[in-house]
Amino acid sequence: MTIEKIKALAAQHGYELRRRGSPRGYVNAQRSDGTPILDIKPYLPYADAHPEARGGFAQDAPKSALIVDFPTDLLALIPEDRREALCSVLALDPRPAYHEDPERVYGMAFGGLNVRFTVREGTLTVREITELSSYDDTRRTKIK
Repeated sequence: MTIEKIKALAAQHGYELRRRGSPRGYVNAQRSDGTPILDIKPYLPYADAHPEARGGFAQDAPKSALIVDFPTDLLALIPEDRREALCSVLALDPRPAYHEDPERVYGMAFGGLNVRFTVREGTLTVREITELSSYDDTRRTKIK
């Protein structure tokens, strides 16, 4: 169903569509009292199960997995039972899809830790592991 048809249907039943976030992100339908009714997300052809549908947001499947370079001293800071999971997540490239800056240091939370890394030419290199405070994720204690 097109957004125009959804807008017309919503208007027929006394709803108002409001756009939130990025231009292609979420569309939110609310009654006049603010009750959320509808949340539409972009269709991703490589992930959703409607092969006849067309996508306009993310046509292609994500790139192949990254090579993960995890220095031994930093890997030792990760509990053994979580290492494989962390390496798998990192290989899937947790950066925003529109970022390609090889000099930028990215960070992601994983199991109470902040994992900081760079990506250059298909290789993700872990640079630092810090603990996240349970009270304030912005305060970090370096454990390297």
